[in-house]
Amino acid sequence: MKNITMTLAAIALATASFSTLAATEVQSAPAGQQAIGVVSASSAGDLSGLQSELSAKAAQAGASSYRIIGASGDNHLYGTAEIYK
Repeated sequence: MKNITMTLAAIALATASFSTLAATEVQSAPAGQQAIGVVSASSAGDLSGLQSELSAKAAQAGASSYRIIGASGDNHLYGTAEIYK
């Protein structure tokens, strides 16, 4: 029973810390932040999956926010986002 409790606590902490590291999506260039580059991603799922991939790549690149500047595809989606810090 103690192992289950410890495992659930570890999962909860890991999830909480990941969400604090994620970049925030914005609709326009944020005031006071500099554009630091562009990331691209692809997803075999839907638009929310593509959005998640772009968010993860932006966070991995050290961005605090990102703005999706393009998305296309039919069965396989491709997208790009400008990242800001």
